[in-house]
Amino acid sequence: MIFALIFLLLIGVYIAFRTFTAPKSDADILKAYTKSVEKPILTKERFEGLDFRKIAIQKDTTLPTLVFVHGTIGSINDFSKYLSDSVLQSKANMIAYDRIGYNYDDKNSVRESIAFERNMLEYIIKDLDKNKVILVGYSYGGPIALSVKEKVRKIILLAPAVHSSVEPMPWMLNFYKWSLTRWLVPKVWKEASKEKLSHREDLKNFEQTWQETPNKVVDIHGTTDWIVPYENSKMLEEQFPKDQFELVDVPNAGHGLVWSNFGFIKEELLKNLH
Repeated sequence: MIFALIFLLLIGVYIAFRTFTAPKSDADILKAYTKSVEKPILTKERFEGLDFRKIAIQKDTTLPTLVFVHGTIGSINDFSKYLSDSVLQSKANMIAYDRIGYNYDDKNSVRESIAFERNMLEYIIKDLDKNKVILVGYSYGGPIALSVKEKVRKIILLAPAVHSSVEPMPWMLNFYKWSLTRWLVPKVWKEASKEKLSHREDLKNFEQTWQETPNKVVDIHGTTDWIVPYENSKMLEEQFPKDQFELVDVPNAGHGLVWSNFGFIKEELLKNLH
C-alpha cells in the first residue's frame, strides 16, 4: 500500500512538473497582464523561416527600450512581472520573445548556436533606435546579448553563462543522455538539455573576445548561484576596463534572482535607464 502511494505521488509530481514547465499558450501568457496598466501586444514573428512569439509594450518612442532575452530553460513569460510593472512601464518600452525551440507547440528545435541567437536578437531590434536600446540577457541569454557588436545604449547581464571552464553539467542531464530514460523528459526540457550540452563548446568561440563589445556592461549575479556560478561574472570582470564594466553582487542569491530578487533587479534596471 505504501509503495503504491509513493508511486502515485511520484506520478503526480511528474505530471505537475511537466505541466508547470511546458510553454504557455497565447491566452495563458496574456493572463499575467490582466492587472497591467499598459496592455502588451503579442505577435507572431518570423526569422530565417522560423516562427516565434514576441510580446511588447511600446507606447512612447522617446523612452528607452528594454529587450529581455531568456535563458535555458526559459520563455517569453519569464519577464512578465517586469513588463507588467507600472513603474517600469512609465520609464521604458519593453520587449520579450521566445527563442526558437521554446515557443508554445514549437515544431522546431533549439539552434544550439550563440551566433544564431545573436543574429535573431539583432533582427528583433533592427527597427529600434539603438541609442535607446538596453539589452537584458539572463543566464544563456547573457552571452547572446553580450555577443551583439552593434552599439546600443547598454547591456545588462543577469547571471550570465559566459565561460566554458566554469560551465557545470548537472547530473539530471543524464535523463536526457540515457536512451532508456529520454522518453521521460518533457519536450521543452529535451530542447534545454540539447542547448546545455552544447553550450560549453560553443562558448569557446566567444569567451576570449567578450571585451570587444563597444557597449557598457552591467553584470548582476547572485553570489551563491550554482547553476551558473558567480565565477562567470568575476572572470568577465577581469576582461574589461573598469570604466566599461560594472559587477553588481547579489549576496546569497541563487540563479532564480530574476524572480526571488525582483525588487532589487527592478531598481537596477531603473537606475540604468538614465
